[in-house]
Amino acid sequence: MSNLSLTRRETMLGLLSGAAATAAAPAFAQQAEWRQNYDAGSRNAVVRSSTPMLSPESLAATEQAIAAYRDLAARGGWPAVQLGDRLAVGSRGPGVVALRQRLILTGDLDANAGGSNVYDSYVEAGVRRFQSRMGLSTTGAINRATVTALNVPIDRRIRQLETNVVRLRTWSGNLGGRYVVANIPAAMVETVENGVVATRHAAGVGKIDRQSPLLSTKIPEVNFNPTWTVPASIIRKDLIPKMRKEPSYLTENKIRIIGPSGEIAPERVNWNSDEATRYTFRQDPGGEFNSLGFVRINIPSPHGVYMHDTPAKGIFGDDFRFVSSGCIRVQNVRDYIAWLLKETPGWDRAKIDATIQSGERVNARIANPVPCYWVYVTAWASPEGGVQFRDDIYNKDGLGPAPVAALQGEQDI
Repeated sequence: MSNLSLTRRETMLGLLSGAAATAAAPAFAQQAEWRQNYDAGSRNAVVRSSTPMLSPESLAATEQAIAAYRDLAARGGWPAVQLGDRLAVGSRGPGVVALRQRLILTGDLDANAGGSNVYDSYVEAGVRRFQSRMGLSTTGAINRATVTALNVPIDRRIRQLETNVVRLRTWSGNLGGRYVVANIPAAMVETVENGVVATRHAAGVGKIDRQSPLLSTKIPEVNFNPTWTVPASIIRKDLIPKMRKEPSYLTENKIRIIGPSGEIAPERVNWNSDEATRYTFRQDPGGEFNSLGFVRINIPSPHGVYMHDTPAKGIFGDDFRFVSSGCIRVQNVRDYIAWLLKETPGWDRAKIDATIQSGERVNARIANPVPCYWVYVTAWASPEGGVQFRDDIYNKDGLGPAPVAALQGEQDI
């Protein structure tokens, strides 16, 4: 067999990693040049899939992934790699050789990449591809989160796929011509139209002790420049302890206390008792400080949750986005609501931007309420996006603690 050919298993793993969907790296035979010129080649070899996660195509690709991973496990799987916490382009050493071999096994790096001990741009591209499949920041550099994900045993990955293919089958029917899927463990929202992903958004979802629920509903309305009424659970768990430590917190964040006879000054409340639980706390509109940002997306549900913007947009750059009390915060929310309102007369992007800029509270009824599904899928595949894995943050797969999430709080995540 030519050294430029791939075995059937390597071909399948290349497809499953998404590597086969990228342009081939030039001159695989000229490996000596790689060692000399490790700034060459693509630095952004990350595949973006247009295939909806909940689709027959994704289901079929996931079933393929199970077969490929079982085959790989029968051949010995992959060994744990011992790597330093920080490797990047230009690094050298035996750990880079082990990293190459690990990436080759799952198709993230071409099988002809060889055994150079130099961390070149091809290794960097392979790491980016792997990080993308794990839902990690695609830096192309090695950190502890990436090492931890690399060393998750293949048996656990197979069990993840087997558990989630059952979930995917339950969603393989007709979900509608236009619909929204929020995948909670991926902390990701995608909009789907005519069987293709229209937009994709990073999200902030419920903390482990305040989980976002699973639900199936429709989105009927968008609220611009909303007020925020603080839920009773947050008053008890967060607001009262905060006021004991920072008495000016409510005033600085424009949160008003409303009692039976009207507004109450914060200094009149006994914060060392449960008095505050008898009042309503309402935050003024304002995208720069209001907890809902500029937009709330209403979702009828018995859980009292919804989707919204946020002033704390820095969370969308984090790998760990389990930060809310159950609602879902949406990145690039203007693109999201423009898609939701595209069939509603009078609501083009210019009108949306002008309404936000006005600061006025406006409700926009969606002409055709959009189906919305909050689901829990920790492993799936698509023909061009490869096999995707996410931490089982709520332990619904029953496989034990989530490996990467256990590193939350360490400096290099």
